Amino acid sequence: MNYRAVLAIYHFEMKRTFRTIGQSIASPVISTMLYFVVFGSAIGSHIADIDGVSYGAFIVPGLIMLTVLTESVSNASFGIYLPRFTGTIYEILSAPISYIEILLGYIGAAASKSIMVGLIILLTAGFFVDLKILHPLCMLAFLVLTSVSFSLLGFIIGIWADGFQKLQNIPLLIITPLSFLGGSFYSIKMLPPFWQKISLSNPVVYLISGFRWSFYGTSDISIGISLLMISLFLFMCITIIAWIFKTGYRLKA
Repeated sequence: MNYRAVLAIYHFEMKRTFRTIGQSIASPVISTMLYFVVFGSAIGSHIADIDGVSYGAFIVPGLIMLTVLTESVSNASFGIYLPRFTGTIYEILSAPISYIEILLGYIGAAASKSIMVGLIILLTAGFFVDLKILHPLCMLAFLVLTSVSFSLLGFIIGIWADGFQKLQNIPLLIITPLSFLGGSFYSIKMLPPFWQKISLSNPVVYLISGFRWSFYGTSDISIGISLLMISLFLFMCITIIAWIFKTGYRLKA
C-alpha cells in the first residue's frame, strides 16, 4: 500500500475544502440551522412529542443525515469530476499507484468532509434542543458508513457525468427528494398504511431510522435491517466502482 500517494490525494482534497470553507462547511451548517429555527421552533411548538421525544429533538438525526447524504455525494462527485474536466486525471492514472489507493484518497477526503459537517451540526443542535445519544458508538458507525457509502455513489456520479449539469442533476432530483421523503421531518408511522409500505421502498428511510435509533432508542425499522440495507448499498457501490476501474469506463477514453 502506497500510503504517501493516498495521503497526497487526501491532503489535496482537504486543502480545497478549507480554501472554500464558506461554501464547503459554513453554507450547509447555516442552512441546517435554518431548518431548526423553522421546523424545530416555529412549527415544532405546535406538534406533539413523537415516541416521547420533542419534535425539535426528533428531527435532529434526520437533518444531520440529510446534510451528510447530500454533502457526501457532492464532495465525491466534484472531487473526481474536476480532474476529469481539466485532464489531470491522466497524470493520476499514469502514476505508480493502484486504483484502490486512488479510491481511498478521494473517498477518504469526501467522507471526512461530510463527517466533519455532520458533527458540527450535531454540536450546534445542542444549543437549540435538548439532545441525548443513547448509543454513541452506533451513531458514529452509521455516520461513517453513510458518509463512505454515499461518497462512493458520488464518485460513480462524478465519473458518469460529462458536464456540470449532469453532476448536479442526481443530487438535486433524486438524493434530496429521497432524503426529504425518508422521514427526516416525520415518522413513517404517522403515514397511512399504504404510504408506509411505499416508504419502505425508499433506501434513505432505513438510514435515517437506524441513525435516529442510535439517539433515542426508537425507530420505524429495526436496527438490524437498517444495518443490512446500508451494507448492501455499500457493497453495490464497491462492485460498480470495481467494474469502472476494470473497464476504464470514462477514465481512459
